[in-house]
Amino acid sequence: MVNEGRLRALFFGSPSFATPSLDALFAMAEVVAVVCQPDKPAGRGLEVAAPATKLRAHELGVPVIQPTKLRTGDFAAWARAQQVDLALVVAYGRILPKDVLEAPRLGCVNVHASLLPKYRGAAPISWAIVRGETETGVTLMKLDEGMDTGPTFARLTTPIGPEETAGELANRLARLGGQAVTQWVPEYVRGACSLVPQDATSASVAPLLKKEHGRIDWAAGAEHVRDHVRGMNPWPGAFTTARGRIVKVHAGRVVRLEHPQTPAGRVLVADKSRVLVATGTEAVELVTVQPEGRRTMAATDWAMGRGVVEGDVLGR
Repeated sequence: MVNEGRLRALFFGSPSFATPSLDALFAMAEVVAVVCQPDKPAGRGLEVAAPATKLRAHELGVPVIQPTKLRTGDFAAWARAQQVDLALVVAYGRILPKDVLEAPRLGCVNVHASLLPKYRGAAPISWAIVRGETETGVTLMKLDEGMDTGPTFARLTTPIGPEETAGELANRLARLGGQAVTQWVPEYVRGACSLVPQDATSASVAPLLKKEHGRIDWAAGAEHVRDHVRGMNPWPGAFTTARGRIVKVHAGRVVRLEHPQTPAGRVLVADKSRVLVATGTEAVELVTVQPEGRRTMAATDWAMGRGVVEGDVLGR
């Protein structure tokens, strides 16, 4: 039976990326509860921190649920007891089992930060930048039991800036996600949206980021290195080694060379004017770096402090 009153909804989401979508849902529905990941240690001091959506839910006066298990049947029973019309899922961090997906009357709608079926998975923003995409966006879909495989019904697109980092793009896509919720969720609830199956043959995967993904491959070419640095910023951070010590690279730019330089990773220039690293037919000028155990600094300051010198081979 169709609920003739105000829309009742659950919200599943954890990081700050999800908060604009939570705000958008709160503006149009009675949010019965926010479901997010448990509090966990974060930062250098490893102090226990609450998810961003939990903090926002408290500001909005919405109850918070932080289950540790979803597949025992107890959580699905709780979700069914809420008698909600819809659940909105945004960067929750877990795949919902079938009994949870079926608990809301209209199922679960997801805001995913890519143009599906491209970049299914946990880190679509970072991998889109790393792989040199010039456009991305958010896609709304009805969740099924797969990893971002459900039928889609709306998308909003945006260009990726040539110098934009994953952190900067995430902030923009978070706001775009909120806009998509405002624009399309009411249409979905009215039954006015067509659910379009994804083309699995065009799918690509955006796996969960690990620290090792940050390692720079200087032989991959200057444009790839630049995009890798952008895509790994702010986490896990692009890094290489110099004289046996780790150094993070926060920003770099492509420089064309008249003659190919080998080996890849060789420091061609390291002085007060610039730090230039060979990548084959091109080079990368390092802009800002963070040597192990030190603050972020201009690459030229790193060179002037003899942290790197001409002829060094980075990543060796």
